[in-house]
Amino acid sequence: MKHKALIIFSFLLFLWPIETTPSHTFNSIFSFGDSYTDTGNLNVLAKKLAFPVYTDKLPYGETFFHHPSNRCSDGRLIVDFLAEEFGLPLLRPYLAQNGTFRQGANFAVAGATTLEPVFFKQHNITTIAIPLNTSLNFQFQWFEKLKPSLCRTTKECRDYFGKSLFVVGEIGGNDYINMYVNRLSMTQVRSFASTIVQTIASTIKKLLDQGARTVVVPGNIPMGCMPMLLITFKSHKHISSYDHKTGCIKRFNILSRYHNSLLFEEIKEFRVKYPHATIIYADYYKPVLNFVRYPERYGFTKPLVACCGKGGEYNYNSTELCGMPQVSACRNPSTHVNWDGVHLTEAAYRYVSTGWLKGPYADPPILGAQTK
Repeated sequence: MKHKALIIFSFLLFLWPIETTPSHTFNSIFSFGDSYTDTGNLNVLAKKLAFPVYTDKLPYGETFFHHPSNRCSDGRLIVDFLAEEFGLPLLRPYLAQNGTFRQGANFAVAGATTLEPVFFKQHNITTIAIPLNTSLNFQFQWFEKLKPSLCRTTKECRDYFGKSLFVVGEIGGNDYINMYVNRLSMTQVRSFASTIVQTIASTIKKLLDQGARTVVVPGNIPMGCMPMLLITFKSHKHISSYDHKTGCIKRFNILSRYHNSLLFEEIKEFRVKYPHATIIYADYYKPVLNFVRYPERYGFTKPLVACCGKGGEYNYNSTELCGMPQVSACRNPSTHVNWDGVHLTEAAYRYVSTGWLKGPYADPPILGAQTK
């Protein structure tokens, strides 16, 4: 009887669902980009220069951290959700220089451009960010400086980086914003898109040549839906400037799509040249546009109105920014797509990150890439 019970128990144990783990998990995450990815580098730089920033003040960080987290949101960013998914600590900013970076580092800086400051100077474009070089190439130099603490030989580095997840972007948005606010024509701005994308591609290539095997490359958001640009370029006379389905400015969204198409073409070429690597195109454009088109599906209301701001149709005023005294946030940020006129809420980032991890907003989904 005991023998029979043992057989039955063994059979049931065989049928019992067993949790499995992916055959390839990441040991670290390294990210490059701008304010959509920065976890504190700007604040380190700003303090050294006595440059005013407001992400070190509430209500920034209020939703998840319950204190300012030096992130341009009310809570977590996509890189935070990726770290949590793979059981890694939230990425510390490289400039913090406290502790080890064995499990990853964040080189992104809010306000960073893809192109070097000399480019903007040559074209008489005044930039609106912190007056330092925080370009993508400069961020990659930080990565190079960090490398000796992570690995020593070429083989050791290739093995280490082969088990890491790299996130290159989102970046490029600030390049375009600087051009927009300097009133360059759309034809001029469009002519620089290939240079911006080629710079991103150059960084991806350098990472792949050093052994990276999984690289996530986010595209740009629909910039025409950004409250800051909607109020800056508000037009009562030209209704045709707006998409009647969304209320977003058409020409800016067209440029975002063009940028993303160029970026995707570069990714396709990398897939041919580096067949053993997985280069993932992560789509920011489609999910954010879906939030604007169908807000009720995601629990959002007034998708073009910033949660944290003061006054006006879009609750954005460049002289009264989120984090300043007398500027408050909405009661429930999870019902908003946009946080402060430029960046997204944690709720929006959560939806996008899920789409990147599991689909349909990544080609291929990040979780599927783990088993390659």
